[in-house]
Amino acid sequence: MTADTAAIFDYHRAMISFHGNTGPAALGWRDKESQLIRFKVLAGIANLDNFSILDAGCGHADLLGFLLPNYPEITYTGFEQIPELLSEAKKRYGNRPNTNFILGDFIETSLPVVDYVFLSGSLNYYQADPDFIYKAIETLYNSCKKGLAFNLLHRIIPNGLLAAYEPGKILSFCKTISNRCILTDDYSDEDFTVFMYGD
Repeated sequence: MTADTAAIFDYHRAMISFHGNTGPAALGWRDKESQLIRFKVLAGIANLDNFSILDAGCGHADLLGFLLPNYPEITYTGFEQIPELLSEAKKRYGNRPNTNFILGDFIETSLPVVDYVFLSGSLNYYQADPDFIYKAIETLYNSCKKGLAFNLLHRIIPNGLLAAYEPGKILSFCKTISNRCILTDDYSDEDFTVFMYGD
């Protein structure tokens, strides 16, 4: 485990210890509303009915809970490296048909190929490798057949745990590997979302 990964584990375990392991605080979200705003934007990538999705860094699988009312037939795979978070996700959705959970680092583990890949907050952590974000985006894009949707921070209070990115620079990179990319940055003062569509 790298020092960067260890810091992520330590942070979430501290949040679980302080807030418990059932609410958004365990995942590092300020509140439920800020989490749901991001889910709403991410879900705008396409009509997801009857498609397969991968939720990379799924936490408690809250994205699945958000999508189910509108897309009850989706096939869902949740990827999470922190066992405590994944355990809660399995408790909530482990008995649902067409639902699978995988324990592991989604960058270091072979990913299944699905229709759509989603990340909400999962790429916001600081990494010592300056090229990490670009490698991650390319790896995740290669696992989607139809589209990749992810959000990143463009403004932070420096704390050694989170990283901020310049939206235009991220979008320019994404355009080197996808012919159709969309940037949305009008829903939050600190966050932006990118859609990358398959060919």
